[in-house]
Amino acid sequence: MSALGRPAISDRLGEKTIEKKLVITPLLDREKQVGRGAVDLRLGTEFLMLRRFQSAGLRPGQGEQALLDQMHERVIVPVGGELWLHPRQFVLAATLEYLGLPDDLSACVVGRSSWGRLGLLVATAVFVHPGFRGCLTLELVNEGEAPICLSPGMRIAQLTLADVDPPAPSEPSEDEKYLAPVGPQPSQLASEADEFDGLSELAKRLRSRLG
Repeated sequence: MSALGRPAISDRLGEKTIEKKLVITPLLDREKQVGRGAVDLRLGTEFLMLRRFQSAGLRPGQGEQALLDQMHERVIVPVGGELWLHPRQFVLAATLEYLGLPDDLSACVVGRSSWGRLGLLVATAVFVHPGFRGCLTLELVNEGEAPICLSPGMRIAQLTLADVDPPAPSEPSEDEKYLAPVGPQPSQLASEADEFDGLSELAKRLRSRLG
């Protein structure tokens, strides 16, 4: 697996063959956004703010997905507007760009170091699978000591791309929890309830063996 540099990224963006084409749109300033080994991504206009709730805490894998969805407040901030992220505050955001990866490319998204030096963590789930379509959800956390002003449209993250050999087309049986999102999406762990149930059964078997 080799990383793509600027010439290869530009070639893939201009590729005429649908199966090989890399889609990143809109690229508002291609000259500035396509760097030597990565593409800068901009902050979108939608945010999911975690509500305060009365229960003891989050219990992933238990309860309906609707309950997880209701724990977030959707906030719209226009391009050029402001959202203040306070110390230790967490928010889900999305890229302004819509991404389409061919089956022979994977990607990783990381925060730009200029923001990291202010204490802003941009992405905690960094890998993007081949064939992904949609806007990327970003997990933003302010680990600094001062509030940080976020403005939709600013360059906030970097996308690195790598060849996948052989290509990895998705299988019909694969579970696609995050299918072509156009804004930030909350956790879909409720769909993995069977895995949590399986852990409970495994724990029972282990305890029985240990007496």
